Amino acid sequence: MKKIHLLLIKAFLRPFAVTFFIVMFILLMFFLFKYVDDLIGKGFEWYVIAELMMYASASNVAMALPLAILLSSIMTFGNLGENYELVAIKSAGVSLRKAMQPLLVLIVGLAVASFFFSDYMLPKANLKYGSLLWDVRNKKLSFLIKPGVFNNSIPGYSMRVERKGEGAIDSLYGIMIYDHSSSNGVPQIIMAEKGKMSKTSDGNYMVLNLMNGVRYQEAASNNGSYNPRQTLTRMRFKQTEVKFDFSSFKDMTRTQEENFKNNAPMLNRKELLHRRDSLSKGLDSVTKALQKSAQYYFKQSSYVKGYTKIKTPPKVIKGSILNIIPKDQQSQALQSAYDQVDALKQTVGAQLTEYEFRTKEIQRALIEYQRKYTLAVSCLLLFFIGAPLGAIIRKGGLGLPVVIAVIFFLFYHIISTVAEKSAKEGSLDPVFGMWMAVIILTPIGVFLTYKATVDSALFDVDYYKQLALGLFKKKKKKEAQ
Repeated sequence: MKKIHLLLIKAFLRPFAVTFFIVMFILLMFFLFKYVDDLIGKGFEWYVIAELMMYASASNVAMALPLAILLSSIMTFGNLGENYELVAIKSAGVSLRKAMQPLLVLIVGLAVASFFFSDYMLPKANLKYGSLLWDVRNKKLSFLIKPGVFNNSIPGYSMRVERKGEGAIDSLYGIMIYDHSSSNGVPQIIMAEKGKMSKTSDGNYMVLNLMNGVRYQEAASNNGSYNPRQTLTRMRFKQTEVKFDFSSFKDMTRTQEENFKNNAPMLNRKELLHRRDSLSKGLDSVTKALQKSAQYYFKQSSYVKGYTKIKTPPKVIKGSILNIIPKDQQSQALQSAYDQVDALKQTVGAQLTEYEFRTKEIQRALIEYQRKYTLAVSCLLLFFIGAPLGAIIRKGGLGLPVVIAVIFFLFYHIISTVAEKSAKEGSLDPVFGMWMAVIILTPIGVFLTYKATVDSALFDVDYYKQLALGLFKKKKKKEAQ
């Protein structure tokens, strides 16, 4: 390998590693901001949150990798152009196209690696991420008690507090508890001015120490009917304790991952094709069943149809069809027609829901299948946009290259997001929708690559300044003549 090629690879790898991890960190922060309410205050162990963040990082690679390639390629060739190293490389007889070859080989390697990652690793990470996130978001509240809201997270109890102590969650004021744990079906009501929470040493019970309150207990009727003279007991207390079973809050129950296996983002290419075929067969069955059910309501009621060779000319009906029905039977005929139409609507409506569901699942399977390829192709495409841009603007660092990279990536991301959403809704073909951003940006990449190879001053401010001054001088000369 030539020293120039080794120099270019080293110049590319450093900003690529830095930008990739910076983008991953920013996306992780967005993830934490989005799910902070589901993670904070539920007593999770640190490793549960770390595991969730690791799986979220795997799902963010599809966005971080193309952006890192675009940004690092702009920065690499921008630095080389700013330090006149590109000029030295070209003076040594190495064209820009040949200088880009080692980096192109490296990007192809990254694209192939991203393809296998999205086909083998990403579905497994999405499966674990989806199941763990479901468990996290649906875990019972163990410590978080919101003032002014009834909390039903403790089995058999409903508790409400007016406010919590400042700086300490274990101090509660204005407590009202409905105890449904008794076997007679009549709840006890406990009201207290204040209380303090604590846990037993084994962590299986939470003890609520109540002070200055009253307990209301109503006796159940013996014969099961209402008795206006049944007893109501009221007990005042200075201090008492209520013990809650806390064993169900101690550990988080993990859902079986197989329950999420049928989601399209959690399948590889082979599984996606199998799911598409099975859904298509099911869709055909639904269509045939719907067609058969609808045919029943349009079938001709003729006892001789198919059993006679007599040909009867069709009867032409002029005006309303009700005119050929006797007046005393018109009301009955209308009611019968209305009943048949209503039954047909119910039959079609029940089958139509299943038909729409299967159609959308087929579209999602096709979208995820194409996504395996678009990630790899987008890495190549954004390199052919970033490298020529860096050679043209000849600016390094984190200033102008970052701005241009973000603009191009936002343009790419918006197109792909809108097209993917349209494909999911059925407005676009799934294959065309997933490749729309690549189709639109490919001519831009070809144009920029051509301009960079011919040393175009596409983004040179001085060039446009001199061009404007030249036009201004020509205009002055014409006016003077």
